[in-house]
Amino acid sequence: VIDDVAAIAKKAGDAIMEIYTKTPLDEWKAIADFKADGSPLTKADTTANTIICDALTAAYPKIPIMSEENKLLPYAERKGWAYFWCVDPLDGTKEFIKRNGQFTVNIGLVKGTSPLAGVVYVPAAEDGPVMYKGVKGLGPPVREIDDPLGYDSYKSIFCKAFDEKDAGLTLVASASHNTPETDAVFYRYKDAKLQSKGSSLKLLMVAEGAAHIYPRLAPTSEWDTCAAQAIVECAGGEVLQHAGGKDCEPGKPVAYNKPEALNPFFVV
Repeated sequence: VIDDVAAIAKKAGDAIMEIYTKTPLDEWKAIADFKADGSPLTKADTTANTIICDALTAAYPKIPIMSEENKLLPYAERKGWAYFWCVDPLDGTKEFIKRNGQFTVNIGLVKGTSPLAGVVYVPAAEDGPVMYKGVKGLGPPVREIDDPLGYDSYKSIFCKAFDEKDAGLTLVASASHNTPETDAVFYRYKDAKLQSKGSSLKLLMVAEGAAHIYPRLAPTSEWDTCAAQAIVECAGGEVLQHAGGKDCEPGKPVAYNKPEALNPFFVV
C-alpha cells in the first residue's frame, strides 16, 4: 500500500513541478488566490489535490479523505472514522510562491486518532526529488532519492539521540511562521544552532537526524503534520503537545480528527 500511495504523491508532485517550472517569472506575484484565513491558494494546490483525492478514492473507496483543499466535514460526520487519509497536496504554498523549493506533498493514513503511515514527497529538493515513507510496525522509514542515472537510492532514517543538556544542538523552525515563543525555546539550549525550513521539511529533518528538535509554538492544521509525524514516529522520535495553543494536553502525542482539525502547539 505505501508504495502505491508514494506513486500517487509523485504524480501530484510532477503536476506541481509542471506549474512551478513553466510559469513565467513575471506571473508569480499574481499566481495566488487567497482563502478565507488569508493563506495563499494556487493552481498547483488544486491540481495536486484533485490528482490525490481521485486516486485515493479509486484505490481505497471505503477510506474517507480529509484534505486541506476540501471542505472540512462536520465533526459529527467524521468522529467515528476508523481510518482516514489526511492530505496536504502542497504544503508550503508560500515557499512555492517564493520559488525556494521548500514545499512538499503529504499523504498520511490515520487509524483512530493516531498516524499509522505517511508519505512525504519533496519534488523540488536541491539534489533532485526525494520521497520519504514509513509505516508503523514495519521498521524504520525510508528516504528514497530519484537520482539522475535512473537508480533509486534507498536509505533507512533514524532520529538522533541526545540529552537536552547537550551543547550545540540543532533546532529547526519555520521559515514563514516563527514566533517569540519559539525563540524563547531556542535560548534554553546551550550554544544551539537554528535552521529555518518551510513546510513539513522541518519534521523530516528531525526524522533523519539532521536536526534534534523542532518546536512549533504557532498554529497548524492536522494535514500540515500528519504524514510527517508518522515518519518521525517510525524513526524513533515523538511529536508531543506543548503548553499553549488549542485543547492542549502537554506531553501527549499530537492526535488527529479533532473537531476543528487544528493542532495544539507541539515539539518534535
